[in-house]
Amino acid sequence: RESPATLFYTRQEIARGAHVIEQNLSLVQALTETSLHPGPLQLPHDPATEQRIHERLAEAGLENLVIINPGAGWGAKRWPAQRYGAVARALACCGLRSVVNYGPGEDQLAREAEQASEGAAKAFAFSLTELIALTRRAKLFIGGDTGPLHLAAALQVPTVAIFGPTDPARNGPYGTRSIVLRNPASPTSHSRRPQPDEGMLEITVDAVVDAARHLLTRPEASHG
Repeated sequence: RESPATLFYTRQEIARGAHVIEQNLSLVQALTETSLHPGPLQLPHDPATEQRIHERLAEAGLENLVIINPGAGWGAKRWPAQRYGAVARALACCGLRSVVNYGPGEDQLAREAEQASEGAAKAFAFSLTELIALTRRAKLFIGGDTGPLHLAAALQVPTVAIFGPTDPARNGPYGTRSIVLRNPASPTSHSRRPQPDEGMLEITVDAVVDAARHLLTRPEASHG
């Protein structure tokens, strides 16, 4: 949905486009009076961080890496952590190992996912630069509408995006191969409800595993 914004407090422009990236870009175009198009994002490499992540993964015996991210900004956007662990178990049968990424205040979610994985996933907390280095090494990212998902998309890592109340047409992974899973019963809302979205709870472990396998075996596929 288009939204108004005031440029230099002198005139009002309507943000155009479905996705929030397109909307923001349209405002920059109006401000600069130039034609702009989204392009690949170039993030810096930090050799020391890259080496540190390499050593941490080697020490943990983690290869053929999948990142799973059970956290999100509020409860309604969080698919159950135990289900992420079940996804990691299923992907382990394909020779894939999962890293559970978590941020401040998400320790319990990470532990639940790790325990449910029965050894198929290992939980780690990363700084932002470490997460960038880690994500570059991943074959796949699985998570909800949260910052690490959009970082993975920016780094061109295939993503399985599990959406609930937020609209993937506006907030989904942008510019990468992805499969977005969302129940039509989920109402579109940015209300920060702590309770899980009921429609999101209808998304099964099997659906997420199937989407992951589809992206891994058919790398040209793109949905969402």
